[in-house]
Amino acid sequence: MTSAYDGSHVDGPAYTEVTGLAHRAPDWLDSLVSAWSAYGLALFALLMVVGWWRARRAGTSTVVTALAVPLITLLAFGVDALVKLAVREDRPCQTLRVPTLEACPAPGDWSFPSNHAALAAAAAVALLFVSRRLGAVALVAAVLMAASRVWVGVHYPHDVLAGFLVGACVAAGAAWAVRRHRTTLAGRLERGPLRRLLAAA
Repeated sequence: MTSAYDGSHVDGPAYTEVTGLAHRAPDWLDSLVSAWSAYGLALFALLMVVGWWRARRAGTSTVVTALAVPLITLLAFGVDALVKLAVREDRPCQTLRVPTLEACPAPGDWSFPSNHAALAAAAAVALLFVSRRLGAVALVAAVLMAASRVWVGVHYPHDVLAGFLVGACVAAGAAWAVRRHRTTLAGRLERGPLRRLLAAA
């Protein structure tokens, strides 16, 4: 089954430049970037927990937004996955057949847009609605996550840019909606089994 379009026509030369640079880089740098690319999303989960913990002392309305961050991130992932299924772009390592740091995903594991970039960007933007400091840290980490996916060879630059934009836009809209209705949501949560998550003991 063929993909809807060949992404190498968009920025294939830029991709090969980055992967070539990765192969000329010191081994310690490649190992660091590869580890971040594979496991770095765990940092965003940690930041979500920290954001919720701090929000518990800031009031019920704020903690509602913090509790929504994981759900907003999952929503962004769902939207990104739907776009990926609609576009059906082959991975650059399949099309251009260049050596990569990370094993090339199997055919049918579509490339556009990047799930990692979408998840990271969504978490970062949603966290900005909870804490500017945590959100700023997450935003820097999200940019590094997106860049790492090109470095290890599994995405074109346009894949991670699109994923970043999808995640950021979905998260901004959803977080804004949660903030607008947080008083109502807080009232409902206070009457439910999650009420213990709303305030510090």
